[in-house]
Amino acid sequence: MHGGSPVATGPEQVFGEDLLAVAARVRAGLDAEVLESDEELPPVDATAAQIGRAAQEERARVLRAGARGLEKLAEGRDEDIDEDEHFGVEAIVLLEGRPAILVQGQDFPAQSGDWAVLDGQRDRIRESIARVGRVEVTGHTDLDWLGTGFLVSEDVVMTNRHVAAEFTRADGQGGFGFRAGMGARIDTAEELGAPASDHSLEFTVTGVIGIHEEVDMALLRVSLAAGGGGRLPSALPVAAEAPPDLVGRPVYVVGYPAADGRRNEPEAMSRIFMDVYNVKRLQPGMATALLPDGVTMQHDCSTLGGNSGSPVFDLADHRVLGLHFGGRFRQGNFAVPLFRMTEDPLLARAEVNWV
Repeated sequence: MHGGSPVATGPEQVFGEDLLAVAARVRAGLDAEVLESDEELPPVDATAAQIGRAAQEERARVLRAGARGLEKLAEGRDEDIDEDEHFGVEAIVLLEGRPAILVQGQDFPAQSGDWAVLDGQRDRIRESIARVGRVEVTGHTDLDWLGTGFLVSEDVVMTNRHVAAEFTRADGQGGFGFRAGMGARIDTAEELGAPASDHSLEFTVTGVIGIHEEVDMALLRVSLAAGGGGRLPSALPVAAEAPPDLVGRPVYVVGYPAADGRRNEPEAMSRIFMDVYNVKRLQPGMATALLPDGVTMQHDCSTLGGNSGSPVFDLADHRVLGLHFGGRFRQGNFAVPLFRMTEDPLLARAEVNWV
């Protein structure tokens, strides 16, 4: 192979089955797809359909090449894999092995292959999805949203320090406040094709509990947005202890991956995410390491820049294991292991929902 997957995990490790079976499944899925005709559509709609068809055909071409690559891998012919086949194998790893599944209506489509296990956990995953939102700002000179945040206590959202730094500042008295002219909210919708929000799924950020000095974490006070009605959903359960056998444990991330040409290959990201960014996704994977520093865990979910501040969930019990804060292309992704912070004063002040 000429490199590694963007999720830093190879196909042999990702797929718990014969690579030939994976290749056959990919081919069968492509053969089952039927492209709709755009010949009878109005000109504007026909153009859009042709663009969609072109993208679908390109994706199919990449996956067919990937299927050939998997077959060569299964036969031990690694050196015979050409660049198109190598790229196609990476695409299959990301699309099937470590997918970024679109969330719509606070739900996700049925899955096949190794991640069919998600269907059996649907109710609990939907509860997780409903408590994660996009961190949006007003008054910023360049951006209207910054990352992801999630409810960790009755009225507290956790996100990254580098996300909160865009709209907060030290107040000179040991606390933090908003930058002049800026405000923030958490929108738990922002899904592909979703109608304009009625504010019922939004929380207003009303204050800053604190910005952590040592790890990439911020805690924000929230309330229901004006006109939202009802009450805030209950907090997510946060793991108070490390699970057994952390390394290799199935996990998932919920967040808002954004186009990120600085860290990832733009062409790869375009093909994998089909140029659909900035909307809510469910991103399953594995926990891959707890680093010796004790304050960093690694995972291989398919995250991008907008995932900053996403929760990393244990698929077994849906507790939040970590706070995602970044990653490196072809190396892996990093999160703060929250189970190592149960005695932290800032988290105690926020009354985090330890379970």
